[in-house]
Amino acid sequence: MRAKMRLMGFRGAAVKPLNEEAAAELGAELLGEAIVFGVGGLCLYLEYARQAGQARRREDEQAAALREVAERLERLQREMDAMAARLPPGPAPGHAHHGSSHAH
Repeated sequence: MRAKMRLMGFRGAAVKPLNEEAAAELGAELLGEAIVFGVGGLCLYLEYARQAGQARRREDEQAAALREVAERLERLQREMDAMAARLPPGPAPGHAHHGSSHAH
């Protein structure tokens, strides 16, 4: 009963001793509430941990995909540079020559 009074904010209040039956009932009630709150808190913690794990996995997957895209881009750039090195010097393909005449 003293613990319950402290939880409710009463400090130093004089408490008459309870009879054995009332004390057992109050103790069982407090124990039941503690178990309910404990299970609820555990469920909240487990759900938080699960969500955090999923977010971390998603971030890892995104980082791996980004690395893969960057590697592909580098590989394509190297291939393009190698192809450009094999081309004969001159104007780039697809560019119009300045001296050509087009019908307007």
